[in-house]
Amino acid sequence: MMRLCRNMTAALILALAPQMAAAADGDPPPEPAVNSAQNQPALGAGDTDELKPQTPDTDLFALMTGTCSTLKVAGRDFACRTVAYAHSVQGRAYFTIALDDPADQSHIISFSGENSRRTNENLYDLTVDRVLLNSKNQPKADGLPVPTVVRSAGRCVQLGNFATGHVSSVVCSATDRSGKKYDLRFESDGSPITVRRVIPTEPTIRGRS
Repeated sequence: MMRLCRNMTAALILALAPQMAAAADGDPPPEPAVNSAQNQPALGAGDTDELKPQTPDTDLFALMTGTCSTLKVAGRDFACRTVAYAHSVQGRAYFTIALDDPADQSHIISFSGENSRRTNENLYDLTVDRVLLNSKNQPKADGLPVPTVVRSAGRCVQLGNFATGHVSSVVCSATDRSGKKYDLRFESDGSPITVRRVIPTEPTIRGRS
């Protein structure tokens, strides 16, 4: 039963994450990317943008299994079901988490950004400039919920890499323009990650994990 539940969750993320990436990539260009959260654009009013889904253009998708010792969404605590990483041909990357919410099987959060760096082989650092929120109550397009994009400032740090097939942890923290906080601390259960690659349609790819 647990394996079936995990497979269903993975299928849900596979369906929703490319759409979430397309929505994020379709947003107006962000401020110039930086490597420090303290240099992010000043926070102000009007923190959300509703975006229509566009053609999915994800060129890398990875599923990770484990536990979330911390998962906070605007001050509310949750457990997680599945954590995934995706990268689009436009250069935007995001970590997507399916929340363990019995009342909403479509409850998903994604930490997203364009600017990333790898300080060594096993340390990947992503500057977060927005958080994407999805739920069963979101407007739908093609039968899938369309996420709300929340302008935020923060970062995600991943230990491990996809080339070896193992990621030990992912830690994300972001604050939106109204002061709401979003936090993730994920620890792998040691299982090999599942990586799917798609031949990109554009020659330039930035920010890949």
